[in-house]
Amino acid sequence: MGAVLPGIFVGAVFCFSLVSRRLSQTALTPPILFMVAGMAGLLLMGEVQTRPGQVDVFLHVAEAGLVLLLFTDASRTDLRVLRSIQALPMRLLGPGLLLTILLGTLGALVVFPHLSVWEAGILGAILAPTDAGLGQVIVTSPRVPPSVREALNVEAGLNDGLVVPFLMFFMAGDSARLAPLVVEQLGYGIMVGGGIGLAGGWLLGAAHRHGWMAESFEQLGVVALPACCLLVSPAVGASMFIAAFVAGLCVQVGFAGAGKHSVAFTEEWGQLLNLSVFFLFGALVVRAWPDLGTRFLWYAVLSLTVVRMLPVAIALVGTRLNAATVLFMGWFGPRGLASIVLGLVYLEQEVRTPGEPIIRLAVVTTVLCSILAHGLTARPGIAFYAAKSEVAA
Repeated sequence: MGAVLPGIFVGAVFCFSLVSRRLSQTALTPPILFMVAGMAGLLLMGEVQTRPGQVDVFLHVAEAGLVLLLFTDASRTDLRVLRSIQALPMRLLGPGLLLTILLGTLGALVVFPHLSVWEAGILGAILAPTDAGLGQVIVTSPRVPPSVREALNVEAGLNDGLVVPFLMFFMAGDSARLAPLVVEQLGYGIMVGGGIGLAGGWLLGAAHRHGWMAESFEQLGVVALPACCLLVSPAVGASMFIAAFVAGLCVQVGFAGAGKHSVAFTEEWGQLLNLSVFFLFGALVVRAWPDLGTRFLWYAVLSLTVVRMLPVAIALVGTRLNAATVLFMGWFGPRGLASIVLGLVYLEQEVRTPGEPIIRLAVVTTVLCSILAHGLTARPGIAFYAAKSEVAA
């Protein structure tokens, strides 16, 4: 890509910063704008071929962005609210997630009959997790009840890591490997994240109380913890995403101010990582555009509606939540950064299944549709839900 595409990205960051406050009140979210900027940048360059090594670079940037985002979302999660509504996240992460993978797999077999069961499972797993970044407007809005915000936030924080064993299982095509993968990815991820979060939080808290830390370095000290998760997790076979989210929850035990510092960093420097991912994704969309067809659009619509909303509705049976809440939680399960990362992990493994082009194009189309659909409906959706909630009350 040379220096042209990075230069376009830097220019887009500068231009966006000039009007960011005005745009924050509109439906044009940063992911939408930077995805479009990436598409425009590649079209201006006239370069639509992927060079060797570019997928690896994209994967590392996307992983770092997702790890930082998960840690930040977890560190600002209100643990008191989480304890009071723990049944909701467990329902979404248990039967809700399993049904989503199942329906995604069945839907893939119907829309793409040439896929094998294993290939359909890969596609269903990649598109099962939701994106905390695309749903940020939802989980930070005071107009959405805290229980709903925290349930969606925890779901988005943990479901990508929980999906990894299923993805690996479908890629391997061997049921004997599922249990060890669950232990490694989930169990080790919790241990790594818990250890880093508790130890790091205790040290940060002690240093803060004794006045040993300069205020300007408190933020960097907190952000070093998800970086540790990113580096340590692969060495022990743990899920870096599970580790980052658990670390974000545990750091609050020793250092209550962790959420404030991590959010401040993410809103400033960390935002560059996330925006760069959507910018690069826009470039991928341009490369894939000639091969996109109606089948991929149908599957995207199916994935964002029935495959997501029906499992949520079933998982929430018995909670006595009103229909507006169930509909709201079902719709706002956007596919974004997590699906991009898992799709790149699949490509990096070089499984070389016959259905790889179909899987790649289906993921690109679904994430593209989600960025647009969930971005454009976030604020109207919040207003609609708030109005329905007031009427119900």
